[in-house]
Amino acid sequence: QLQVVESGGGLVQAGASLRLSCAASEGSIRGYIIGWFRAAPGKEREFVATIDYNGVRIINQDSAKGRFTISRDNGAKIVYLQMNSLKPEDTAIYYCAGGTRSLSHRQGDYDYWGQGTQVTVSP
Repeated sequence: QLQVVESGGGLVQAGASLRLSCAASEGSIRGYIIGWFRAAPGKEREFVATIDYNGVRIINQDSAKGRFTISRDNGAKIVYLQMNSLKPEDTAIYYCAGGTRSLSHRQGDYDYWGQGTQVTVSP
């Protein structure tokens, strides 16, 4: 069974960059789609980006296009979310999750969730 853990969150100023990492603390990410989601204060959790084992990816066109990049290092067994030009509205808890279905933006298609990492962007 897969267990994932996120890291790399923190407090930054608007315009800065952060790179989040998602690694397997138990099991392996091999064969899994790995997605990033986020939950902002007072809002429902939303899709950010996802990637399959071969590097095919989907990005949230509204919130992440042009600023966020998802990538995968299968050798190191880590999935990254590079976030550039951060805005205060990016403030949220960021979760990574693993799924065994086809590439998807739907939360219900992911079975294994991490505890999240906090990203706070100050004005």
